[in-house]
Amino acid sequence: MGGSQSSPGTARIAHALPTGIWALGFVSMLMDISSELIHSLLPVFMTTVLGVSMATVGLVEGVAEGTAAITKVFSGAISDYLGKRKLLAVLGYGLGAITKPIFPLADGIGWVFTGRFVDRVGKGIRGAPRDALVADIAPPALRGAAFGLRQSLDSVGAFIGPLLAVGLMVWLANDLRLVMWVSVVPAVLAVILLIAAVHEPARPSARPGARVPLTLADARRLPPSFWFVVALGSVFTLARFSEAFLVLRAQEVGLALGYVPMVLIVMNVVYAAAAYPAGIAADRFSHRALLAMGLGVLVAADGVLAAAGSPLAALAGASLWGLHMGLTQGLFAKLVADSAPAELRGTAFGIFNVAGGCAILLASAIAGVLWSRFGAPATFLAGAGFAAVAMLGLMVRKMPGAVRG
Repeated sequence: MGGSQSSPGTARIAHALPTGIWALGFVSMLMDISSELIHSLLPVFMTTVLGVSMATVGLVEGVAEGTAAITKVFSGAISDYLGKRKLLAVLGYGLGAITKPIFPLADGIGWVFTGRFVDRVGKGIRGAPRDALVADIAPPALRGAAFGLRQSLDSVGAFIGPLLAVGLMVWLANDLRLVMWVSVVPAVLAVILLIAAVHEPARPSARPGARVPLTLADARRLPPSFWFVVALGSVFTLARFSEAFLVLRAQEVGLALGYVPMVLIVMNVVYAAAAYPAGIAADRFSHRALLAMGLGVLVAADGVLAAAGSPLAALAGASLWGLHMGLTQGLFAKLVADSAPAELRGTAFGIFNVAGGCAILLASAIAGVLWSRFGAPATFLAGAGFAAVAMLGLMVRKMPGAVRG
């Protein structure tokens, strides 16, 4: 009976969301098709074609993701200052599109590092303004659903990309470079859609002639509830290093080269299926319970991946990883939006993401070193340990509520 009621309710909520939310979701989907087509093959490309070590993979992935998050703090603050979030989003997505040809042309790790670095700068520039734009466009009562929908469509792209990679690898006889060239098309389409279909709303919090200054005082204006969300999100991220290690784990336990992208397909199918319902749940139910559920699933994912001895087990671990992401990522975005004043929302998303970026840089570096010295199980068991620390944080601190505005 509950299922028969939830589906129409979910559909009504989807219809109630503004067109701009859907457009931003499809922009994310197209760019993720492009990015994940590349990323599902890049770890294998680095280790087989370019011959780099696991520690180097960890360093490249960690620096790339850390760069994205550090850039977000500046782009978020600038979007608050200018009151022009869409402009920065277009710049960020445009940079992402421009970098896509670098990967198939790369003949050394320096080119891959450069491509990942610039691509992640683009992601950093667009991330906080885009999330703040979602919060600006969405009605407050549907904010969780809006973030969940955008994240769900983003995740649809994140499994279409690797699925396309698998099909192209079979069709093109495992020609990694040729397959990566296809990524250029959806990246360009994402930029065109963003320019044409997303319209920035007027910002009622802004007064004519008044601009929020870019100073450290901005950070001090953010409430303690926001800083708790930042701390909790950072510990979550320490437990969730780069997905490159999921791909490499599956290859290590016997998944054939042409089917390695199946890891990200499985992960993102589950992620996409969970994100929107979890976003709706975040508008209605206990945030603590949802985060605890997500942490429990992450511990299970790490345990399965640590013990995996076959491709099927690695895929099972990846599906649990995707479920954890679906349960938590949209919820964290809602918590940031709810705990920050409207005029500092871009800055808040930037700070949250820079903290997460530093955490993922550290987590990926640790993961690479642990893998190189002690093997894959040590990497995933360490992730489970960080998840347990986050669980303790949930138990000792009350979850924040929304601020007005």
